[in-house]
Amino acid sequence: MAAEIVQVAHTDTDLHMLIHKLDEDLAQRYTAEEVFTVDFNDLGIEQIIFMVAYEQGKPVGCGAIKPLDHEYIELKRFYVSPAYRRNGIAAQILNHLETRAKDMNYQFIRLEAGAPQPEALHFYKKHDYYEIDRYGEYVACDSSLCFEKRL
Repeated sequence: MAAEIVQVAHTDTDLHMLIHKLDEDLAQRYTAEEVFTVDFNDLGIEQIIFMVAYEQGKPVGCGAIKPLDHEYIELKRFYVSPAYRRNGIAAQILNHLETRAKDMNYQFIRLEAGAPQPEALHFYKKHDYYEIDRYGEYVACDSSLCFEKRL
């Protein structure tokens, strides 16, 4: 059964709850300096497209895309609640976000993860993401592993 994937505003309470769970998970895997968060008070927040996945009405996952320039968009805040993993929900969210990025004429989608997230690294590689040099805010973070995919 497919999850319902819905675009939501950056103020959405379900989105904030899921991102809070993601941040808690990352805080257990990384030092505070290695966790990159989203600033909901940033004026550029309106440029980010947020999606929430619902399973039988319950918010179970999220993801976002943030423009980097005219060619590149970045996958951000990607998370599925542990109880709902391995059900294809992450792939559904990723597909929605990649389709949206293609529709907006982006050529590449990039992301950052790290070795303490082996399941995420496996997932991205399985979906044709390949490792690239660290970029942007991740250049100086030794634990960052960056990937991209041609859309």
